[in-house]
Amino acid sequence: MIVIAQLSDIHIDAGRRSAARTRAVMRYLDRLPYDLDAVAVTGDIADHGAPDEYARARTLLTSRHPVLVCPGNHDARGPFRRVLLGEPEQGAETDPEADRAPVNRVLETERFVLALCDSSVPGEHHGRLDDSTLAWLDGVLTRSRPELPVLVGFHHPPVVVHNSYVDHIRQVDEERLAELAERHPNLLAFLAGHAHTPVATTFAGRPLLVAPGVVSTLRLPWEHGPSGSGQDGAVHEELPPALLFHVIGDDGRLTTHYRCVV
Repeated sequence: MIVIAQLSDIHIDAGRRSAARTRAVMRYLDRLPYDLDAVAVTGDIADHGAPDEYARARTLLTSRHPVLVCPGNHDARGPFRRVLLGEPEQGAETDPEADRAPVNRVLETERFVLALCDSSVPGEHHGRLDDSTLAWLDGVLTRSRPELPVLVGFHHPPVVVHNSYVDHIRQVDEERLAELAERHPNLLAFLAGHAHTPVATTFAGRPLLVAPGVVSTLRLPWEHGPSGSGQDGAVHEELPPALLFHVIGDDGRLTTHYRCVV
């Protein structure tokens, strides 16, 4: 059995609230009597993309379990690399564009592969996987043994989730990803964040599982009524942080559990 925790949208800033909620989730994971195979954090690590936010996040996300992260629309690739990952971008001093290259990460094990893609678009809030990211992902999937399950994650969902605010800034040009998935039958499922609410749907014939937001939970359109904006005044501040557990059984079946942390 393979167990992977997924959390998203921690939005670390200078305040206490986001840090406290993230700390509660990570403490819960570290106190589990079971060694998780991985913890995936699907974007919006920092709230403003500031170096000091990533310094706080790096401490908060330290765990006895393997942790893999990817950027979201609130993140900045340069500080993400240098401060959160501790991996200075080679050539950034002489080539500013090198600092803007996608931050793609992969965990390859003997039992599964977890690939997190950078769907952020610098300076924008919508998402898109650029050509270099798709080529990188194609390489990861190609070299993976056919019997190994592969989970592919990113921040922006590539489908409509029926919340107008989120759908306005979702992942675009998703047909390119769908075409890639058709070539790789060992791609088991897609993981995403961004929606600040748990969502289960499908994309390219696979499950698409969207993690809830740690920092807050977005109200659904039928919860806040016509006066809610979907951005301001439409957030469940009182709900506790939550996460997902993805379980891959010995038969290859994927099961996902939702868990609140109180």
